Amino acid sequence: MRVLYLELLAITFFGALVATNELGINNAKDHNRQQCSGMYSKKGWGGDTDPFIKTTLEKASAPDDKDVFVSLVVFEFRDEDLIGVWPSPDAPEKEYICTQANIDKKYCNSTELGHFILSPNASDSRNQILSTKINLKDPEAPKYDVQKTGYYCVGSSPFSDGAQYKGKVEFRNAYGRLPAAQIAKLPFYAGITIAYAVIGIFWGFLYVQNRHDILPVQNYITAIIIFLIVEQLMTWGFYDYQNNHGSNALAKVLLIIVSILNAGRNSFSFFLLLIVCMGYGVVKPSLGKTMVYVRFLAIAHFVFGVIYAVASLSITPDNAGPLVLFVILPLAGTLTAFYVWTLNSLNYTMKDLLERKQSVKAMMYKKLWWCILASIVVIFGFFFLNSFTFAERSAPDFVPLHWKTRWFILDGWLNLVYMVDIAYVAYLWRPTANNRRFAMSDEIAQDDEGFDMGSFGGSLDEEDARSPTRDEMNGGVGGESRNKGELSPVPPKPVSEGGARGQRTSLDGETIFAVGEDGDRWSDDESPRNSGEKQKLTGKSD
Repeated sequence: MRVLYLELLAITFFGALVATNELGINNAKDHNRQQCSGMYSKKGWGGDTDPFIKTTLEKASAPDDKDVFVSLVVFEFRDEDLIGVWPSPDAPEKEYICTQANIDKKYCNSTELGHFILSPNASDSRNQILSTKINLKDPEAPKYDVQKTGYYCVGSSPFSDGAQYKGKVEFRNAYGRLPAAQIAKLPFYAGITIAYAVIGIFWGFLYVQNRHDILPVQNYITAIIIFLIVEQLMTWGFYDYQNNHGSNALAKVLLIIVSILNAGRNSFSFFLLLIVCMGYGVVKPSLGKTMVYVRFLAIAHFVFGVIYAVASLSITPDNAGPLVLFVILPLAGTLTAFYVWTLNSLNYTMKDLLERKQSVKAMMYKKLWWCILASIVVIFGFFFLNSFTFAERSAPDFVPLHWKTRWFILDGWLNLVYMVDIAYVAYLWRPTANNRRFAMSDEIAQDDEGFDMGSFGGSLDEEDARSPTRDEMNGGVGGESRNKGELSPVPPKPVSEGGARGQRTSLDGETIFAVGEDGDRWSDDESPRNSGEKQKLTGKSD
């Protein structure tokens, strides 16, 4: 089961969902003047249309009806050094815009006025660099054709004094409208859905085969497998719809549904793990009032998870304030309660089984404990290894180099770990022909300390030592009397006639074997069968 990483998946999940292939561009803030995104070529991922980057600025005009120009450049990130020129070797920054002053300095020519300055060897770059200017009185929408897979950027700068502009940049790939950084989620979630369906088929076969011997906890496992198939199918459907139709109103509705399902998966998973660790169905037939408390905790965690999801979709990091703590703290509280309660319950169940010497059941929970521990080790190990990578996230080339795999680091591998845990728990608690017999019966404790062959032999020697020998019964060896201090023989108990003839009694007087009243009529040599055989061999009759 998923422990310690369910909420991390939720935190990264919603931020990844709201991404789109249309980004806003304006000069309100410096970082809004440039927008970047990964792009696949037509051969890189396939598709029906040619990929392109299109920039559309809103129409605007100056009060005196003058032309208002905005400089624009489109380039692949690795060609960034080809944009702008250094005025001198010790200059603090480059000159990027071709102004009249830069024309006089021979940094550019008059035909490039208002454009971004390009290096003389810019034509030798592996990708096209588009440098132009847009008149906001009648803005054109320049279109840049993407020929090769890469990380492309659109940069802008006001050329006219006091120019204010805003617009959008569309990064359109050949396969559809989904951003290139997320297109890998389509086959990934399709594969995850198929994997859960296969698990569900095997589980359903065993469930139907042993339907008359199903435990209550197995009904909960059945429910979560069905829930996971639906949840993963809805997630895949959301990405597929967004890829075909973009971020319209229905896509936002699907986004809300997927967010609620994701919160439900987190709560259901914690609930199932907790009742399993409590021994529900295997060690205890019922949890009593404790089940009510567990359900209340799961419902509270679900409600807080939905609130967190809505807040994540409606509040941007720039607008987040102290009120966000009222959204995060309740969710963190229920999450901590699940962690503490689950681990304590698992330890108590294992201790109880070991004390009662229920080794088979204890082994099941020990395997579950190892599964949880392995998941935690994998998660922390993965974070530790990736911490070296994220330590360089401030580097300018961090995103351009990792845009293809960042989705897997934030989302993909957590889903894989969770699926493996679910499959393993389903395997341990799978339906069998003896479910109820196994759950309702206790294993006979085999206490090795209470009996061994050495002690058995020693007890016999002690009994021999305490029993009188024949010589002692006759007055000792050579007819001598017993020495003083030796144990006196214990006189035999009188045997009743019935007991001597037909029954053997135990020390407690209970009958162990009853042969019958005729059992003492013949000895082994005096039975009628043996007498007949004797006559045939000797030819004599008695």
